[in-house]
Amino acid sequence: MRVGVYADPHFFVGTTTHARRSIVNRIRHYLSRLKSLDVRNFFAVSAAVAQESGRPRVFILIDMAYCSVIYQAGYLDYQEFEFWSLTRQERRTWITSGNANSIVLRYNQRAFRSRFADKLTFNPLFDQYLGRSWLNVRESTAAQLEHFITTHGTVMAKQVDGMGGAGMSKHRADEIQDFEKFRMTLLEQRQYLVESFITQHPAMASLSPASVNSLRMITFFDGRSVHVMEAVLRMGNGAEVDNYARGGMYTVLDEKTGVARYGAFDKYANTFITHPLTGTPIVGFQVPLYPQVLELLDKIARVVPEIQYVGWDVAIGEFGPIIIEGNYNTGVFQMKPSLTGSKTGLLPRFREVIDF
Repeated sequence: MRVGVYADPHFFVGTTTHARRSIVNRIRHYLSRLKSLDVRNFFAVSAAVAQESGRPRVFILIDMAYCSVIYQAGYLDYQEFEFWSLTRQERRTWITSGNANSIVLRYNQRAFRSRFADKLTFNPLFDQYLGRSWLNVRESTAAQLEHFITTHGTVMAKQVDGMGGAGMSKHRADEIQDFEKFRMTLLEQRQYLVESFITQHPAMASLSPASVNSLRMITFFDGRSVHVMEAVLRMGNGAEVDNYARGGMYTVLDEKTGVARYGAFDKYANTFITHPLTGTPIVGFQVPLYPQVLELLDKIARVVPEIQYVGWDVAIGEFGPIIIEGNYNTGVFQMKPSLTGSKTGLLPRFREVIDF
């Protein structure tokens, strides 16, 4: 059964009003995408898709434009979800960037989004679930920063509004000679947050020991129950981050059991049944302590009920799951049809729970 909006009474309106609002939001989202379009990358992706599909590039360009309008699919959606290989009916089952944006606009109240967008607002709110220490660089002296880093040995410095793994860097205490200078460098780079390094569960480290390999758990809180909409396993591939945009890879898990059902793939469309660096099998991989992950999600998804739809980044520490951050504007991870053999996306499943 689908649920309505829990937190914002302004959403309890007639269908006509909601339809008008949806159209306006859709137009705004489309214009925003046009304004921020990376033209060079757009043409590079179209060339790659034309080569992969064996179809003329002009056909791909026209079809990309068509899918952008009809299915709200960005050109990266088109490539990642292999839209060139799908029928019209199959395309309607995929959650595109425009669809995901519609959920965010309807269910995540604007006044509360900053609690997730700013890490220095998020951390105090979810401190008991973080499983690590952290320091606000702007409110700390060089001596306090030195004490924090030397106590923990290895730390991660982060931009408080960084996305996609950007604005992060790893530092060791024995590599820093002048902590006053180091503090000024952090401030100049807008890395206002410093956190102790996460020691992950050995089973997670077996995938890629250089990076903290995390889960993206997408939840929807309907005011009564927390629904786990999707579970994703992300892993690094040599780099110190597991983010897909920065060289990592991902695969979808069974959201009830935490078992990987398919191989993983990266942004270059390379697919992996086992990890290329460690040889650890990906298909059939069991995320450790997964029941604890589900218990944790049921707690944290209720902390800010005005933000109903969240993509949680979860690490598996040595003794339990740890929240890295929450994303109020999360995208959706869907497996390539060529990898799974299925040409049906997640839209029907999401609409069983969420009305959008």
